[in-house]
Amino acid sequence: MRDIAKEVYTKMKIGSVSWIKPVTAKGDTIESFQGALDSARQLEEEGLIDVQKVQRQADGLIDAIRILRLA
Repeated sequence: MRDIAKEVYTKMKIGSVSWIKPVTAKGDTIESFQGALDSARQLEEEGLIDVQKVQRQADGLIDAIRILRLA
């Protein structure tokens, strides 16, 4: 499984904000995307990003995560 949060983080500049979303062209599904929040939380614990918002669908599944790159 690819680490979507880490991929987005490495493409960002310090101080920028980005949405992490599943990319169907790369084989992501809403179900496989659920682990991205865990990865983002690890980056947050390391002080690299701030998880600003977690957007969920009506059924509770995560469909987007907004992050701010700190370092």
